[in-house]
Amino acid sequence: MQYVTLNDGNKMPQLGFGVFQVPDLNQAEQAVSDALDSGYRLIDTAAAYGNEQAVGAAVNKSSINRDEIFVTSKLWVDHFTYEKAKQGIDESLRKLNLDYLDLYLLHQPYGDTAGAWRALEEAQKAGKLKSIGVSNFAPDQLMNLELMANVKPALNQIEVSPWYQETAEVKFNQDQGIQVEAWAPFAEGQHGIFSNETIASIGEKYGKSNGQIILRWLLQRGIVVIPKSVHKARMRENIDVFDFELSEADMQLMSSLDKNESQFFDHRDPATIESIFGQSLKALRD
Repeated sequence: MQYVTLNDGNKMPQLGFGVFQVPDLNQAEQAVSDALDSGYRLIDTAAAYGNEQAVGAAVNKSSINRDEIFVTSKLWVDHFTYEKAKQGIDESLRKLNLDYLDLYLLHQPYGDTAGAWRALEEAQKAGKLKSIGVSNFAPDQLMNLELMANVKPALNQIEVSPWYQETAEVKFNQDQGIQVEAWAPFAEGQHGIFSNETIASIGEKYGKSNGQIILRWLLQRGIVVIPKSVHKARMRENIDVFDFELSEADMQLMSSLDKNESQFFDHRDPATIESIFGQSLKALRD
């Protein structure tokens, strides 16, 4: 396993396992147990995923030492005030049944991010959170938070895939000393990503699948990546990407695939913001 060092000095595995869209607690617990057994040491969840309890159960049942497992969770926008964020942190720790989290993120850049961030800073100082960061923050939103913060975010988790490569955004974060982490690296299979001929032609040279080529491409960009699967064979395939390296020509060929558009939704569109986050933000005012 390769590791990256965050700007606070903490180390995290560069390849991990995500549990987004695994709401069934039994299935989620089994998936995390299988992932740990397959060699993963980074597990990514969130309050909004509804499976923190299952993740914690798998981590606590594992024979692997707790300090060898890097656990990430995220605060949802319905807790984006200073007081509610403190409650949300404690709720995550309770559901996970853990004494601390290795990384905790503000899940979206909306609501009282300054107040919520202050709660994260205090929880980090108290030892509840080892590292703190954000998710889905655009460069201007990230800079705005930095100007209000005492602690710089250690990481920004954003959508990055061959179809949406976020070249400028990745560079901005890296220039700021903020680690980039990619969610949906396979774009949930859209546009035939697992059978794409260009990616497959690269894979043939290394005896690797399309998924493995995509993960290797992200790793070589210095990005942390958290693919998801509930199938143990696929988990093992996804982690088998440290025995080869893409050439510069292959990296350039991968860069030619960029569609330069989100494969899901525009986080900056007002109508989208209202439809996805509006009710959560309204709950803070009621």
